[in-house]
Amino acid sequence: MAGLNKVTVDDINVKGKKVLVRVDFNVPLKDGVITNDNRITAALPTIKKLVADGGKGVLCSHLGKPKNGPEAKFSLAPAAARLAELLPETKVTFAADDTVVGDNAKKAVAEMADGDIVVLENTRFRGAEETKNGEAFAKELADLVDDEVFVMDAFGSAHRAHASTAGVTKFVKETA
Repeated sequence: MAGLNKVTVDDINVKGKKVLVRVDFNVPLKDGVITNDNRITAALPTIKKLVADGGKGVLCSHLGKPKNGPEAKFSLAPAAARLAELLPETKVTFAADDTVVGDNAKKAVAEMADGDIVVLENTRFRGAEETKNGEAFAKELADLVDDEVFVMDAFGSAHRAHASTAGVTKFVKETA
């Protein structure tokens, strides 16, 4: 059957490499508290595999539909905190950065050890650059991981040609 020869995380060697992972952390929040963490737990097998294999996981996702750039109520901070609870043996860092890929994100990624996770801020804080598949933003995301590896784990968002789902694939050596 055609289409089943996709590369998966099992097919790539991530040891010591930075891996950009598009996850689906678009979770429901009520007063800043996650009311259902199914989407976070759904990403755990991929995240755990990357951690176990010594990769450096840089996670990106959207959350909600911020209208005018960054809005605190759409921050991925609660999702990062929940992920840290679910992975108590793993160092999970939230890169609070309204530009998603600015100085805080770069510093967090630069300080990663093998097996660490960094959760980036909401990709939709970049507005049309994300939703219209802006090439510059896609390149900035890829540059965070030294253009090495991209893993698409956000199946609920895979149909969208956004910078963090499709655009980034043009700038990395390996995609899974």
